[in-house]
Amino acid sequence: MIDNNLKYCREELEMTQTELGNIFGVSDSTVRGWENAYDTIPLRKLVKFCNQFNYSIDYVLNLTRENKHYSKIEKLDKVVIGKKLKSLREKLGLTQQKIADECSISRATYCHYEIGMNLITTLTLYTICKNHKISIDEFLRK
Repeated sequence: MIDNNLKYCREELEMTQTELGNIFGVSDSTVRGWENAYDTIPLRKLVKFCNQFNYSIDYVLNLTRENKHYSKIEKLDKVVIGKKLKSLREKLGLTQQKIADECSISRATYCHYEIGMNLITTLTLYTICKNHKISIDEFLRK
């Protein structure tokens, strides 16, 4: 799971888990699970949080210690993200199987992300970006 700064960000905003849960339409126990890394916040909800409260995705996911100026991500298009994943993988000279192994997922699951059949999960995107020292913010904005 991802060791994240979500709890710190929520507390900085002086919000309760219940209040944050209401924004996302989830229970406070779901928010608690995200904050304690028992579960991973879905990418769409993470982007919504970052857009609404001006936090860097890299900062919330603890990929950086600074909350750099955040530019909103307007839309998460699974086809566009899939094309970016394929381009990145090819640039890195890796096979789908190699990336899938790094992320502890099946090659078929990764393939579905690349062809835009499914939106990549936060955990998988985090793993790829962390392993290859890539900003999630920049990856999603390119």
